[in-house]
Amino acid sequence: MTGNHRAAPAALGIPTTTAHMPSATPTPDQKQSGGHNPKKFMSELRSVHMPSWAVAALCIVSLSLVLTCAVCVWKKCLKKKDKDKEKDKKHGKEKNKGDFDTEMNAGYTKPPKKDEGDKETELSDNEPKEQEKLGRLHFTLDYNFTDNTLVVGILQGAELPAMDVGGSSDPYVKLVLLPDKKKKFETKVHRKTLNPDFNETFTFKVPYTELGGKTLVMTMYDFDRFSKHDAIGAVKIPMSSVDFSQSLQEWRDLQKAEKEESEKLGDICLSLRYVPTAGKLTVVILEAKNLKKMDVGGLSDPYVKIHLMQNGKRLKKKKTTIKKNTLNPYYNESFSFEVPCEQIEKVQVAVTVLDYDKIGKNDAIGKVLLGCNSTGTEQCHWSDMLANPRRPIAQWHNLKSVDEVNTQISNKK
Repeated sequence: MTGNHRAAPAALGIPTTTAHMPSATPTPDQKQSGGHNPKKFMSELRSVHMPSWAVAALCIVSLSLVLTCAVCVWKKCLKKKDKDKEKDKKHGKEKNKGDFDTEMNAGYTKPPKKDEGDKETELSDNEPKEQEKLGRLHFTLDYNFTDNTLVVGILQGAELPAMDVGGSSDPYVKLVLLPDKKKKFETKVHRKTLNPDFNETFTFKVPYTELGGKTLVMTMYDFDRFSKHDAIGAVKIPMSSVDFSQSLQEWRDLQKAEKEESEKLGDICLSLRYVPTAGKLTVVILEAKNLKKMDVGGLSDPYVKIHLMQNGKRLKKKKTTIKKNTLNPYYNESFSFEVPCEQIEKVQVAVTVLDYDKIGKNDAIGKVLLGCNSTGTEQCHWSDMLANPRRPIAQWHNLKSVDEVNTQISNKK
């Protein structure tokens, strides 16, 4: 009977009180979850009596906190890496700071280690002209206390730069004792050489008491027949720096020549031709340009006078027509002189450009002396004429002051 009473409730489906007993045996699901059954967790939450929306909000907040922590850790790692990179770059910049500054100043990229190269580059950028080789000049200086004369010897030049297309030059030297620009001399032109031997001597008449305030300028030029002569370089020597108790002889490097400050009188182009068999010298006055303004209106009325001279004496005289109101007259007028072969190397031709004036004296603009004992480009022109008989040789010449040429004539008597 007892067994029947215990089985009856189960058969009828009536629940028994064994589910509430603590010693109930765990189900297989509880064993697999290790005691953390999600159903049990939800049942416990329901027992707390929390609404479902609060549970969802709690889950979202928890998830947000986890994500926030993960993002913070990730950013912290990135910042650390960036700081390491910045330290490395900063260290590299400090190490190569001088190199980068030099690169910025120079304007182009160079190898990182080049302290000596940077210094050389800076020097070459700042002073490129000082490194340019213009050649050297060998000269002598002496003062004759008896005659009150400064004697200058132009011996030779060396290592001159090539100024012509053929890789050579036609050098000559022009001397002036500043500030008295009237005292000028020129050596002979030496053709197609970069190491000319001049061996010429020039004398300046100057009292010793005035010598200290003078400056000797020796300028090397490259001769050009039909264009302006290019200045190669110059040597300037203040006379106050020279000890004239003894003769001076030395080499000096040519420096960049300054532009001539002398007054521009203009240029004249003329042709020379000599026929030895006929004993005939022909001078053709072709044209002049950039003549000095002599009239109030800023123009001139130029004409040219030609004198055939020997030993300082005028033998014959010719002159061109007058060109009105112009500083660039064109003549193309020919004049002939009878000069025997034995006399051609002893005569001179003085060419003077004058400004015609109806009232008063005609003023001389400038003058050129060619022939015996002439110097510079004038001497070169005369030599070319003698070397090419029966052939007209044309050339441009810079007009010089009349006083300068007259002094040259008087010294060559």
